[in-house]
Amino acid sequence: MVTRTDDAGRAGLVDEFRAAFRAHPAGVALIAARGPHGPVGLTVSSVASVSAAPPALSFSLGAGLSARALLAAETFVVHLLHGGSVDLARAFATSGAPRFTADQGWMTLPTGEPALAGAGVVMRCRRLHAVPVGDATLVAAEVLEILARPSGGQPLVYHDRAYHRFDG
Repeated sequence: MVTRTDDAGRAGLVDEFRAAFRAHPAGVALIAARGPHGPVGLTVSSVASVSAAPPALSFSLGAGLSARALLAAETFVVHLLHGGSVDLARAFATSGAPRFTADQGWMTLPTGEPALAGAGVVMRCRRLHAVPVGDATLVAAEVLEILARPSGGQPLVYHDRAYHRFDG
C-alpha cells in the first residue's frame, strides 16, 4: 500500500489506482455528438446511472480532441454497447481508426446527432454539468429520450485492458 505524499508516493498511488481499476470490470459505452467539423465520438467505461427521476447519468472524459468536441456539444448520444460491438469499441478507443463508416451502422437523428442503430441501448442526452477533476472532466447529463432499449443481448465489459462479453 502506498501512503507517502511526496512525488514518488503520488506516482506510486497513481500506478496502484490504475491497477485497481484494471481489476474492476465496467460496462462499455460509446458517446457521439455532432461536432463543428462533423460527427465525433469515443469509447468510455465510466458511464453510471445518477438519478432515475429525472433520468440522469454521468461519465468522465479525458482531454483529447473528441472529448473537447463532446464537451462543446449541447446534446449527445450515449450508446451502451453489447457483446457484439468489440470492433466498434476498439475503433472509437483508437486515435485515427475508422469512425462513422457506413458499415458500422450509423444514422443521423432528426435532431442532428449521430446514432448507432445496432447498439444495445441508445440514449439522447443533454449536458447538465461539466466539472474538471484532475486530468479529466466529470459530466452529468439529463436523459432526454431513450431511442433503443435492451434487446436481451449480453453487455460488453472492459476488464484488465481488454473487452469481454459478459456471459453470466
